[in-house]
Amino acid sequence: MNLWMVLLAVIVAALSILAIVKKPESVYKNNPNEWNPMQGQKVQFIENEDEKENADGVRGHLEAIGTSSHQSGLYEKYAKRAFDILLSLAGLIVLSPVFMLLAAWIYLDDPGPVLFTQKRIGKDKQYFKLHKFRSMKMCTPHDKPTHMLENPEQYITKSGKFIRAHSLDELPQIWDIFIGNMSIIGPRPGLWNQDLLTAERDKYGANDIKPGLTGWAQINGRDELEIPVKAKLDGEYVEKMSLNFDIKCFIGSLGVFGGDKNVVEGGTGKIKKDLR
Repeated sequence: MNLWMVLLAVIVAALSILAIVKKPESVYKNNPNEWNPMQGQKVQFIENEDEKENADGVRGHLEAIGTSSHQSGLYEKYAKRAFDILLSLAGLIVLSPVFMLLAAWIYLDDPGPVLFTQKRIGKDKQYFKLHKFRSMKMCTPHDKPTHMLENPEQYITKSGKFIRAHSLDELPQIWDIFIGNMSIIGPRPGLWNQDLLTAERDKYGANDIKPGLTGWAQINGRDELEIPVKAKLDGEYVEKMSLNFDIKCFIGSLGVFGGDKNVVEGGTGKIKKDLR
């Protein structure tokens, strides 16, 4: 018994040290060229048909209209972070066999890195590196959301189809929670170039908190939601954020591991578009 306690202490210490070492790199601390010029700013989206289409499928850019005035409450600042650390630490340890099995399957299915990172928008619009299990082929465009790909099914691997349907590709984000870039519950982190989503979320203060592994919008529609609807749900979470509401979101998210019917390989708002 004592041996197991010592081993657990060593693992916890190793993970904690690794988190401290990796944290600066994960938020581009030593690479100013990768910083978000809109970090800490309130923004609005300005449409401009002469500009390049962004990851939301619209043309335009963001403009700053002020600074964020969000003040973290005691629950958000202390209790929520404590729960994040404890639960993510437990997840990293308990789920380690699942991590290894999925990694082996992904590699055998399509040789290459089993993990990939994407630049995502975190708290106060700070960019950070989000981790996922790779569910798509090595030839897939990197910084393009699934709904922007032509025939996205052609890029998804056999293992990827399964892990995406059961949300297992998101498991490496337990590390992002442990390191402090994400929370268990919160708005899903948008891609760095999803300008419309960023602007819509700013209307409700949803960019002022840490993004989450799952959230209120996730259990109320996920991929089929139009961006304004998704942003409004994210704002509703910000308003109701509490231990009770986080528990409600967490319990509501458990069903996705059995197969999430709201994963739409055509992407955001796909169901509505198909009905037109």
